[in-house]
Amino acid sequence: MSFAADWLDLREPADARARDPGILAHAVQHAGQGRVLLDLGCGTGATARVFAGAGATGLDWRLFDNDRDLLAVAAQRHPQAEICHGDLADISAIPLAGVRMVTASALLDLVSYTWVEQFVARLAHEGTGLYAALSYDGAMRWAPSDEADIPVTERFNAHQRSDKGLGPALGPDAAASTVDLLRAEGYEVILAQSPWRLGPGEAALHDRLLSGIAKAACETGLSEAQAWAERRKAKLGHSRAEIGHIDLFAQPPGWAVGG
Repeated sequence: MSFAADWLDLREPADARARDPGILAHAVQHAGQGRVLLDLGCGTGATARVFAGAGATGLDWRLFDNDRDLLAVAAQRHPQAEICHGDLADISAIPLAGVRMVTASALLDLVSYTWVEQFVARLAHEGTGLYAALSYDGAMRWAPSDEADIPVTERFNAHQRSDKGLGPALGPDAAASTVDLLRAEGYEVILAQSPWRLGPGEAALHDRLLSGIAKAACETGLSEAQAWAERRKAKLGHSRAEIGHIDLFAQPPGWAVGG
């Protein structure tokens, strides 16, 4: 499971705009100062940049990914960060020692229920907080509408539940499943919608998104998805899209702000 740096850079502004400001503020507040934060599946380090933009200071970032090429970019952009290469499948090896909070963006919908179950158990054992942003929730809305919107969404969501390398993925069920597991461990959890809202001025991202959705839907057997994407691409100059995501912040029992 890996992504190209150019795709991550292309989507970064939309991701940053979509993040719920209230959830982010809670995460920044509880990060404290002089603390270690682990960004899991860090890519090029976008979450660290979001925290800096939100006024977080004095943080020591530990950037963890399974992709050495992305970590090389992250190291260039965040020379003070600790760079950690590892296997996301090996939850026992995730370096949580001394970590105040784990951050993860657009990750939970790609992993399995078993993975999240084991991950939450480790967080609870270590007393570690969690800020997980941009988990896809299964909702896609398009304007103007197209007769294939519903079947394409249904097939794309089915594809999202396929194995991405870490077991059958939770896909649109990621946030709800993770919240249930966290609350069962005594965590206090808050969550909010964080949809992408793309307009005519974001044609490059919109184009790549349509190609990716169509490819996934075609892989499930919906051959008409490619024609759907081409019809939509022909209207990018006056099209809008809303892609649903959910952000969550989870605080372990007895966790004081900055404590």
